[in-house]
Amino acid sequence: MLLSYEPISNVMKAYLAVKFHEDCRNKALIESVSEALHKAGITTTVMVRDHEKWGEVNFSPSELMSLTFDIINKSDMLIVEFSEKGVGLGIEVGYAHSKGIPVIVIAKENPEISNTLKGIAKEVIFYETPKELTEKILHLSK
Repeated sequence: MLLSYEPISNVMKAYLAVKFHEDCRNKALIESVSEALHKAGITTTVMVRDHEKWGEVNFSPSELMSLTFDIINKSDMLIVEFSEKGVGLGIEVGYAHSKGIPVIVIAKENPEISNTLKGIAKEVIFYETPKELTEKILHLSK
């Protein structure tokens, strides 16, 4: 539960891991999830939004992973939007877990979540709307 984890400051900082498509077809999902988390008191860093500027900035693979790991290290938690699977998500989740950073799994469409991911997640939250996500995240902190 989030209750057992003390934030570094008044606002929780989360690295939001999400599969991104080069054609930006899930940009609205990323923005709506980020807004829902913001309403629950969680600020997010999203690699593609904040550093890659929706595909305008390119990093070499090693630069990308180095920056990603640095951001995860500075986060209070990693939230993975797992409505769609991706290899990079597994790398980010595994890294956070290995560093003792809590992992929260959120998903829209009840995808199959592996037992390994369930085994390292502090919480698994299914939601239909951004408002429902905000409410469920707020409920965790009570």
